[in-house]
Parts: sequence; structure tokens; C-alpha cells
Amino acid sequence: MATVNWGKLGRYPPWPGKIVSPPKDLKKPRGKKCHFVKFFGTEDHAWIKVEQLKPYHAHKEEMIKINKGKRFQQAVDSVEDFLKKAKGKEQNSDGKGDSKGKKTSNKPLKILEEDDEDLSALKDPSEKASLSLPYEINSVDLIVKDTGSTSIQAADSTAINGSITPTDKRIGFLGLGLMGSGIVSNLLKMGHVVTVWNRTAEKCDLFIQEGARLGRTPAEVASMCDITFSCVSDPKAARDLVLGPSGVLQGIRPGKCYVEMSTVDPETITELSQVITSRGGRFLEAPVAGSQQLSNDGMLVILAAGDRTVYEDCSSCFQAMGKTSFFLGEAGNAARMMLILNMVQGSFMATIAEGLTLAQATGQSQQTFLDILCQGQMASTFVDQKCQNILQGNFKPDYYLKHIQKDLRLAISMGDMANHPTPMAAAANEVYKRAKALDQSDNDISAVYRAYIH
Repeated sequence: MATVNWGKLGRYPPWPGKIVSPPKDLKKPRGKKCHFVKFFGTEDHAWIKVEQLKPYHAHKEEMIKINKGKRFQQAVDSVEDFLKKAKGKEQNSDGKGDSKGKKTSNKPLKILEEDDEDLSALKDPSEKASLSLPYEINSVDLIVKDTGSTSIQAADSTAINGSITPTDKRIGFLGLGLMGSGIVSNLLKMGHVVTVWNRTAEKCDLFIQEGARLGRTPAEVASMCDITFSCVSDPKAARDLVLGPSGVLQGIRPGKCYVEMSTVDPETITELSQVITSRGGRFLEAPVAGSQQLSNDGMLVILAAGDRTVYEDCSSCFQAMGKTSFFLGEAGNAARMMLILNMVQGSFMATIAEGLTLAQATGQSQQTFLDILCQGQMASTFVDQKCQNILQGNFKPDYYLKHIQKDLRLAISMGDMANHPTPMAAAANEVYKRAKALDQSDNDISAVYRAYIH
């Protein structure tokens, strides 16, 4: 195996790194034939499976063609500099090693971990900033304050091998859509005992095969489980799930916990919180920022509010499904924050689609527009993936267009109630409504592009 290689970790693209000796107290992962790799251009290290390593020189041109990012180019420059210096030392020493007397750093290593296709990061507890990865991640960087903060990184207690100690509480999960399916899969993978229910019962079959139990009704799941999560499409579905026939409320007893993960309005959250607690139950809202892919990868960002003790009881669950979580105080705050985030994302996606179509209308290359965009300050995995999918005509849903339009509508209403103008969101909302009229509801949010070409 060559010393300098391309190493691939989880869902992220290959990155140049060199095989190094791991710290003496760091155990090699069981059942994996792998090497300890330090990535160029960063201070990150990881155990990389042998089959995920490729020789640097043999695949250099291939990798450079598929990754044009500035940080990637800086990493490649670091490799070339390293190889040039290594060659010079080899010539000067006539082939003799020069490691004698070399000083080693006592600085704690940043170690990236992979469990199947999930990525877990272990940080030095003294570090306040989020881990700097050699890849662009589709979410904001986080700063965790240690005094008076409402932000908590749920992944801080994740073990070094990427495993999680699951809670001994019985977990229920209602709703196996784009987001819920990935969440349940990760809960099961990390050893939680999960009972599932879905309006379309056939969607439960795969999870039953993976070890989940089947609940016949929402009420039965809530009565059987200590903590019941739900993730459905909109406020009406969330209310029906709790208040409807054989709904969650019928299964709530004193001490039972209900966690609403759907993106809904604050008023719906307040109503559900009141009815759950009126039966002696405990309530937490925990909508998630992300997409189907991030849900599958266990990389969601969880926004929680309500009963703080429920939040703490959900710690291992949040570690399994997300990369970080925030506790935002009283119930309703997470709904407000989630709507604001999705308002920004929806408006941004509509603007990108408008830019792509304006480029085409003025005789400019859409691919060149994207290439320039991805070299500037707005470069991100989100922009690159959405635009490439648009140019390829691929609108397979990662986040439903109808749901982002619903979120825009709720955000605008929230702005009206706060007497705060939201003209950008209102304009974007009209574009999404046109896309829905063109039968794009069940496509990805990037299908808003089609509203501009019809």
C-alpha cells in the first residue's frame, strides 16, 4: 500500500491523505482491515478501509477532474509539496531514513469515524468550534457556548468507535416518509428497541425485517412505548395523529413522552403540548434540518424545545439520527426557528433556479454559471448537488417541493402575526405555487426550476 493515497470516508468524496502510525492508545476498529490516515490540508485523521484507499499518482487526474473546490486544490498542493520535499530528502540522504530525532506533536488528534455509511466526529472536549472537515457539509458550522447556552451537541458522548449506548427506554416512531425512514433505520442500527407505525402499513415491512416491532395504531404505539416520536407532513396530519381516532392521545398516560418532529407552525405545537401534558404526558418538539440523504446518513440537525428532561432522555436517539442538536427553550421556539430556516432555504433555491434560467435566456452556459458559482463565496454541497440535478433533469425528491411551499406559507403567516414583512418569501412562495400547479409537488424542491421554463 502506497504511503500517499486517496481516502474515502462515508458519503464524502475522496480526499488526499498519507498513511501514518496511530497513537499507541488508539485501538484499531474490529473487523476492518484498514489504515490510519492523515488528510492533507487539515488536521483530521481517520481509519480508512483498505478498499477505500487508492494510490495517489494513479488516480490523481481522475480526482482532480471531479473536484474543483478551493480547499481540495489546497490539499492537492499540500500533497505535491510533501512529495517534493520527501524526494529531496531521499536524494540528500542516499536512501537512508531521516526519522531519528523527529519531534512529535502533543496536540490532540481530530479523528473522523465511520460506521457503515454514517460519519461521527470525536472532538477534544476543550474545543468550542465545530469540527473542521476536509469536505463541505450541507449545514451551518456550530459554536457551542458553555455558559447560559441553549445549544448542545448531542454527539459529544459518542464513543471513539462511532458506537452509541442506546437508551433502555422503549421507542415508538410514527411516520415513515422521506425523513422518518432514515431516522428509524439509524435508531435500529444503533441498538434501540423501536416500534413503528405508518398510515401505509406496507412501509413498515422493511423495518420489521431489520428488527422493529409493529404497532397497529398510534394509540397502541404510545401506550407500549416510553418515548414516541412522530414525523408527518403538515399541521393537519400532526393534529390528526394525536387527536384523531385511535390517536396518540388515547395512549398517553402519566410519564409517557411524545416528541413531535414534524415541521409545523408554533400554534399547532402549543395545542399538542397542552393536550399531551393534560393527560400527564411529557412533550418535546424536535423538528429536523436536513434532507432524505442527511437523514439516511444520520447527519440531521435537531432543533428541540419544550420539556428539557425529555430532551435529555432522547440523547442517544438524537445521537443516532443527527450530528448535533439544539435546545431552544419553551415549546414553539423550535417550530419558529425551523420555519425561518426553511424560508431561507426555499427562497434561496428559487433564486438559484431563477439564475440558471436567466443564464439560459441570455445565451450564457448554465454549466459555466454553476462552475463560477461553486468557486465563489456561495459555494456549497447544496448548491452543487441541486444545480447538477437540475442540469441532468433529475428531480427525485430529497425534500418534497410541496413541503417547502408549505413551510414558506407558514413562515409568511408567522411574519404576519409578528407584524414583520416577508416580501422575499412571499415572492418565492408564488413561484413554488406555480411549480405545484405544474404537477411538481412530489418532486424535489429543485423542481421549482420548472416554474421558470413553462
